[in-house]
Amino acid sequence: MNSCAFVNFISLLACDIAKDKSEEEIAILAAFFTQLGDTLATLSLFKN
Repeated sequence: MNSCAFVNFISLLACDIAKDKSEEEIAILAAFFTQLGDTLATLSLFKN
């Protein structure tokens, strides 16, 4: 998958996840996925 296709996939996925959610639910999901991504990035740096 090229980078543009990946960006499009992520955008479509975000739209699908946000569908029928309140603004608060979307904000919670955004915080969750941001924390998940940051933690995975940190773990990848310090993987033994």
